[in-house]
Amino acid sequence: VQLQASGGGLVQPGGSLRLSCAASGSIFNINNMGWYRQAPGKQRDLVAVITSGGIATYGHSVKGRFTIFEDNTKNTMYLQMNSLKPEDTAVYYCNADILTNYRSNTWSNYWGQGTQVTVSS
Repeated sequence: VQLQASGGGLVQPGGSLRLSCAASGSIFNINNMGWYRQAPGKQRDLVAVITSGGIATYGHSVKGRFTIFEDNTKNTMYLQMNSLKPEDTAVYYCNADILTNYRSNTWSNYWGQGTQVTVSS
């Protein structure tokens, strides 16, 4: 199982970016697919997470600016980031709970590689 993150880059303050995270491999179900971010010298924090039922939870600092949504047919989750601020600069990591064995109901947690988001003029 792999989580492939993409979409990071350099953007000016007030701009927008869309991150994507695609899950591939032996997947029977996905839950709690989300994004975390880590700035230099800081801990990794929750940005947003969405359940398989479509319930989204956001970190306090991104509420109203970021939107998480998914395309279940493609096992892909997106993070639309609007009104970006310099303090949003960080490496963004996708994460998900994935059912990899249907018979034993085995769920495992996976991390994707990070994608750098830099907000600067």
